Order: sequence, then structure tokens, then C-alpha cells
Amino acid sequence: MPKGKLFLIPNVLADNTQDAVITPQVREVIANTKVYLVENMRTARRYISSLKLGVNLDHVHMEILDKGTSPEFINRLMQPLINGADIGIISEAGCPGIADPGALAVEHAHKKGIQVVPLSGPSSMFMALMGSGFSGQSFAFHGYLPIDKKEKAAAIKKLEAESLRERRAQIFMETPFRNNQLLEDLLKTLAPQTKLCIAKNITGSDEMILTKTVEEWRQIPLDLHKIPTVFVLQSF
Repeated sequence: MPKGKLFLIPNVLADNTQDAVITPQVREVIANTKVYLVENMRTARRYISSLKLGVNLDHVHMEILDKGTSPEFINRLMQPLINGADIGIISEAGCPGIADPGALAVEHAHKKGIQVVPLSGPSSMFMALMGSGFSGQSFAFHGYLPIDKKEKAAAIKKLEAESLRERRAQIFMETPFRNNQLLEDLLKTLAPQTKLCIAKNITGSDEMILTKTVEEWRQIPLDLHKIPTVFVLQSF
């Protein structure tokens, strides 16, 4: 029996944007897929329903794939692929596999000779970089910085030094309810001339992607509390 395919299905970044950012290809795959690995079942079901594809969710099987999923459990989750069924991976937002546990399933698929099909869709990291004006030739995504203030400050200085040395744009993020604390630490730690791009609620109605020096940001009151935000810095 031929093996199924593993589809990496992008989710929206902001509410009520599916008509603008979700492609016909993604819609077609969702309309024909019955098995999913998802970070959050409620979010995934709401997303599929929002596309209005006529999918009967009572006939859709979902399993949780999140940061708590053990590598040993992945083998069971992937069994439908061996039996010939396609599986779709849907993360909480954006593209699976980037700062996301979907990478565990992708790694397993490659080991088992299963075709992996990434689908085009919104990615907050790449859209922030595109809108920043920074180097698209040399960049690095670092995910989440340390929570501890001393470790975080050291990490920020390290990113700044590496950016200056390598002429590299540095992309990172934070849990939305800690955004304001991260911004405060960035403005305290970075050199005044370092440039910082703040990209909040990308694709949303109140989207902001704005690049200024740290010195300029220090003069601007900004509340990022609970707003999905990506930060990009580059030192010159």
C-alpha cells in the first residue's frame, strides 16, 4: 500500500484573515484531509470551520502534537501515514515546523521515507524580516530568549555583537504577555544606534511593522501586552 503524505498546513496569524492569506492550495488539502496532528484541537477545529469548505468535523480525526509530545509517541501518531492516509499538521499560528513542535513529525517522516509537503502561507518571522529593511542575505531566527533577566540581557548583548560582526539580522520573539518586559530589556541593553524592528499583529487590521533606532524607540510609548509580536535587530 502506498504511504500517505505529510502536509504542513499554515494557519492564520490574526483572527478573521483567512480570506486574505489562506491559498486555494491549502483549502484544497484541508478539504481532502481527514487526519490531523494539531497543537490545540479547539483552535484547529475553529480554523477549519472558518474556511467554510463543508468539512464535517465529526468525520475528522485529530491528535495533539505539542511541546510535551515525546519522540517515542510520534511513531504511533504517524501510523496512519504508513497505512496510506494523508496527515495534516496545523500549529497554533503561522507555518508548522518553525518554532513549532511539528518539526518532530517531519523528522520522523524523513526517517520513514514519507513525503513531506510544506504549503505556502503566512509566517510571522519571514514577514517581519521582509518588512524590516534588514539583510535578507544573512539572518538568524533564535526563537524565545531566556526568561531570567540576567540571562536575557546576556543573550541580547550576544545577538547584538553577532549582528555587528556578521552583518546579520537577528529575529526573535516572546510569549505575548511578556512582550512589554522584553521590550523594556531591549531598550535598556542595546546600544542607542542599534536598529530594532517591531512587528506586531502581522496581517491583522492593526498590523505595525516599524524599524527605528533604539534611541528613537526610547521616546515612543508602546504597549505590546498580549499582542503577537516579532522582534528583529541589526547592528551597524
